Amino acid sequence: MAIIALATGGFGIGTTEFAIMGLLSDAVEQLDVSLAEGGHLISAYALGVVVGAPLLAVVGARWPRKRMALALMILFTVANLSSYFAPDYGWLLVTRFVSGLPHGAYFGVAALIAASLVAPTMRARAVAWVMLGLSVANVAGVPLATWLGQQFGWRLMFVFVAIIGLLTIVLITRYVPFERAAAGSSMRRELGALRRSQVWLALLIGIVGFGGFFAVYSYIDPTITQVTGLPESSLPIIVGLYGAGMIVGNILGGRLADRSVLRSIYGCMAAVAVVLLIFSWAVQFVWPAILLVFLVGAAGATLVPALQTRLMDVAGDAQSLAASLNHAALNVANALGAFLGGVVISWGWGLTSPAQVGAGLAVLGLFIALISGRLERQRPQASVDASTEQRSGAK
Repeated sequence: MAIIALATGGFGIGTTEFAIMGLLSDAVEQLDVSLAEGGHLISAYALGVVVGAPLLAVVGARWPRKRMALALMILFTVANLSSYFAPDYGWLLVTRFVSGLPHGAYFGVAALIAASLVAPTMRARAVAWVMLGLSVANVAGVPLATWLGQQFGWRLMFVFVAIIGLLTIVLITRYVPFERAAAGSSMRRELGALRRSQVWLALLIGIVGFGGFFAVYSYIDPTITQVTGLPESSLPIIVGLYGAGMIVGNILGGRLADRSVLRSIYGCMAAVAVVLLIFSWAVQFVWPAILLVFLVGAAGATLVPALQTRLMDVAGDAQSLAASLNHAALNVANALGAFLGGVVISWGWGLTSPAQVGAGLAVLGLFIALISGRLERQRPQASVDASTEQRSGAK
């Protein structure tokens, strides 16, 4: 029940992050702004994630994890409710930014709580179950919030999300056990994670490797309608298939990472590269395209539990900051994939080219992961060599 409580918060976060995309046309019409300005409401949220993940994790370093999770969910709930009451575009932009601030820090602390509740051999699966809330949001929360917004006004989406936030607060209060903050916890110790090369390598794997997933996801609308030839009415089904693939991949990724985190990352990166290459060719055919959409979602989501667990493994005693940075990295990956996909389309390479760019990013992510693994294998040997030299000097 504690993990379900934490996953409920992920469900709310995923809903508010993605539902605005389906209601953007209604929002810009009522706010009397351009579509590009409306897009800034999405960017403001992503910027909030990138800023809030490290900032709030460091600020809350000395807090007990349950108290931190509750504080972040209260901030999330109030910010979304404020979006409903925002009088104009400027205020809505601010509230969207504030809504994004708790995103990464919440998933970070939720992952740490979940991992502490199970045996060491099941840590990645516990993390995956928390992240599952984000995947389920794409299948259930986003369509429901979009329908509510279309029927009763686009701002009602924020009330729906705030209700999910309130439910999460109640569930965390009731079911998540209280544990005191770790001895010696401090801002300085959390910032020490940034001195670890393996932390930066893990973040780079996420930024570069997961960027390939977003290179395709960002342009799925024109790709499916113009290349595959499916009608626009099929897009909710296509997006739902992405979400279903993410659910399957998330569960599978947790099991694989519990066996071996690094080997799981190697395999996932290779799978993403292969699936995206096949997608770039098969998307012109209807049924292969539909299957590949599911597989792209699954392959990308398989990577998330492994990356989250990897950051927790290499962070040492700076767990909170490192765990929260995973979602900041994934939001940077979102921006990188969308940007590079847009660049190759503008060069006239066609709507299948983002998938090819994505495959290249996945290969680069695999290369970074291999470097990380090699450095980790060399470190114990370096310690042995240093000890041998010290003993020789003593003699």
